[in-house]
Amino acid sequence: MKTFFDGVFISDEHLEEAGIKYPIKLEYYKTSREENVKSKYGIEVVKTEYLNGNVKVETKEVKNVTDDTERADEILTLLRNNEVTPVGIEDVLEDLL
Repeated sequence: MKTFFDGVFISDEHLEEAGIKYPIKLEYYKTSREENVKSKYGIEVVKTEYLNGNVKVETKEVKNVTDDTERADEILTLLRNNEVTPVGIEDVLEDLL
């Protein structure tokens, strides 16, 4: 199961620093599945770029991050606050865990 957690547009300041002149939206999802009566939570990040009328979507899911729903929410909040993209999710989670 996949549940929407939150979404943000990358700040204009960060886009400008990277030389990007089009909006980028990030969405964060908590995924879950039951395993031996206990839930396992994962994280999915979806990046949507809006460039000259074209839409490009990039997605990355990391399964079995934690078995604690509150910890999953804490991680999702950290990812959102730092505008972590799909390409960086595994490195960030490796550092956190």
